[in-house]
Amino acid sequence: MKRPSQAELVRALPAPSAQLLEALLGAAQRTAMPIYLVGGPVRDLLLGRALRDIDLVAEADAAALQALVRDSAPGARVVAHARFGTLHVEQGGAALDLASARRERYAHDGALPQVEPGALDEDLWRRDFSVNALALPLSAAARERHAGLVDPTGGVADLEKGILRILHPRSFHDDPTRALRAARLAPRLGMTLSRGTRSGLRDALRDGAFARVSGERYRAELARVFEDARQGLDPAHALGWLDRAHVLGAFEPGLRVAPAATAPLRRLGRALTTPAWSGPVWDGLEAGLALWLAPLAPELRQRTLRRLGLRGAPARRVAGWPRLRERAARGLRAARGRGTIDALLAPLREEELIALFASSDAAARRRIARFAGEDRARRPPLDGSDLVTLGLRGPEVGRALARVRAAFLDGQVRTREEALVLAAEHGRHARRRKP
Repeated sequence: MKRPSQAELVRALPAPSAQLLEALLGAAQRTAMPIYLVGGPVRDLLLGRALRDIDLVAEADAAALQALVRDSAPGARVVAHARFGTLHVEQGGAALDLASARRERYAHDGALPQVEPGALDEDLWRRDFSVNALALPLSAAARERHAGLVDPTGGVADLEKGILRILHPRSFHDDPTRALRAARLAPRLGMTLSRGTRSGLRDALRDGAFARVSGERYRAELARVFEDARQGLDPAHALGWLDRAHVLGAFEPGLRVAPAATAPLRRLGRALTTPAWSGPVWDGLEAGLALWLAPLAPELRQRTLRRLGLRGAPARRVAGWPRLRERAARGLRAARGRGTIDALLAPLREEELIALFASSDAAARRRIARFAGEDRARRPPLDGSDLVTLGLRGPEVGRALARVRAAFLDGQVRTREEALVLAAEHGRHARRRKP
């Protein structure tokens, strides 16, 4: 497997990210700071895959990292996580994560780690899998310490074999959420778990480690399952893997992936790579949970949402999704014309719309896709100010706009003049209805 170079890294990045990285490395050169690309980005470079993130580790303390960012990226937005010694830096459409090399200790199974400064090798050995325990020296000071790729755990050999391997037998005890990462990485990278990794997972399940982790941490990992769908991961496959490995039941007794959820989850994953759904900003976790939990008993659905720490309006929407889906499905079956479909679907939130698409039959999916990809972006040839000029006031403006929009989408109105005639007619009828 060919070892990547810094030049190959820069070529693999979008221009804004490459510029931010080079500015930071220029500042590191002036301070002789050792900086390394680490983890998933190194793995993806080795595999020839597109880079999603820039994760950097520096052999320096937090104060030195903050000074480095101030020097190299003035005006950048910086979010510091003091507990973990990390900085998230955003500037000009680019983002990267920068951390001090560290080692970790776990007070008990499933606890958040206690972090303290460490050497690069210690930082790599604390990671989840060998294929993520890789470092590429970037700055001159780093290249002086390490001539090439740093691979203390044998991650490159595991990449070549297609094996996902934990770094010590109690890895899943320390952090059970690593099982959810395995469910994402293994299918996405076409890898299988090593025998020792499967054994470590079974031991952690037997010892009850999964019950000791907060729902918020599991929720964050589940969100990544649906985010990774944009990179080709089938969420039904990942959740099914967790089900078969008995991780879901350890998280919440009775939790599973019902057969009725498999096809909708798979459609959700495929939809995320299409133009109709890739543009809008929406919560993939909420849509995914709605589809996953819908076939389960209402009480189990509620318990799972509580266990995940999902509260308020998002929890109510997920819990109530089966009822909304049935109402929307009935409306779609009865709808005649694009205007009626628009009126039915336009009030839905983006999460509800894509979940409805994923859980509908082929005919309904065609209607929803046409609305999402075409009709919702179309605008009739007049607006509210035109209706006020016609003498319409209050709620009648909205009703007239809705009537004109429906007629426009159905092809009954094409020009501004035709739209004004229809709006005027609506106004006359509205005035007759008044007592």
